[in-house]
Amino acid sequence: MSPVTNVSFDNTATAFASKSNAELYKMYLLFKAMNSNALVKIGGGLLNTALHLHLPVKFIVKPTIFRHFCGGENLHEVERAIQELGDYNIGAILDYSVEGEGNEKSFDATRDEILRTIEKARNNPHIPFSVFKVTGLVDTGLLEKVQARQELTADERGAFERGRDRVNAICQRCYEAGVRVFVDAEESWFQETVDNLTYEMMALYNKERAIVYNTYQLYRLDRLDVIKRDYAQAVAGGYILGAKPVRGAYMEKERKRAQEQGYQSPINPTKQASDDLYNAALAFCVAHINHISFCAGTHNEASCSLLMELMQEHHIAPDDERVYFAQLYGMSDNLSYNLAKAGYNVAKYVPYGPVDAVMPYLLRRANENTAIAGQSSRELVLIQKEIARRRREKSS
Repeated sequence: MSPVTNVSFDNTATAFASKSNAELYKMYLLFKAMNSNALVKIGGGLLNTALHLHLPVKFIVKPTIFRHFCGGENLHEVERAIQELGDYNIGAILDYSVEGEGNEKSFDATRDEILRTIEKARNNPHIPFSVFKVTGLVDTGLLEKVQARQELTADERGAFERGRDRVNAICQRCYEAGVRVFVDAEESWFQETVDNLTYEMMALYNKERAIVYNTYQLYRLDRLDVIKRDYAQAVAGGYILGAKPVRGAYMEKERKRAQEQGYQSPINPTKQASDDLYNAALAFCVAHINHISFCAGTHNEASCSLLMELMQEHHIAPDDERVYFAQLYGMSDNLSYNLAKAGYNVAKYVPYGPVDAVMPYLLRRANENTAIAGQSSRELVLIQKEIARRRREKSS
């Protein structure tokens, strides 16, 4: 494969074109802080405690880490992020990141909020996807019980059907509005239940184009085989497979549970094995593009470069609507902005919700930035490079 030469992920002028000098320096301070494992752990613990005690810390959190990684507290506030990204041809994926209370009332409230994001996305070229977690709509224990093939009580069967109805209400609205939707991946001990609900929705709504996308965590040993199986099932069922390959989000939890319960961990033994499986999944999706639409959720530069090369090799135009790249808002702008400038379809996950409710998400982001091999360091180096470039430009 010949490399794609018109995109450089080191081009910081493009990566940070949307940021003023003041915003860039603020980013520098934020990633400098997140580059310290100790600071993230201690600061995260203090923040959690302060929020639990209802201490007034929102005024510190909102203009700093919250503003950087989240679009706002509600759909009105998130307009700023939608426009900021849209100005550079990057789509926004509005991600309602409030972790519900796990009762019927909260499940209905979450469904209604997701429906509002779909209405906001209707006829809006800057919002190409919606997204939801099934655990925001159905009790986790119930999903687990269904996967374990345990007999449900009459009440449980009713609760599960209400959950299915919520999932269907969202997917049906997406179909009617012409908005694609990601069903997020979750823990392996109920992922099969989530998958089966998603396949039902695909069979209903993916006949003409992909509306419903399942998420595949390629740090799991079996996920490439599952993508291949799901592709065959889609072909046989006469619908298009919507796929969002990601690396994964629950590694420590998965390994710990496998060890405690004495079964083989579903996670790849090494990062390289996960990388290889992820890249093989991209190759499979591209090779079967006539029956798969997919979004590569990745912050990995090598995987982005590989996907561009695969697209070139298979004569797939950068703006082919069947292929998207996605990153998280506030991270890896060197990927998102450079890809978008080169004409590729790019979207950012933009979480939103009340500050205190979104704190678990923000603390995960901070921990991931220190845990992902050099992620904060890489962000920091790029920000420093752009600050230096602007100083040279100003002085010349």
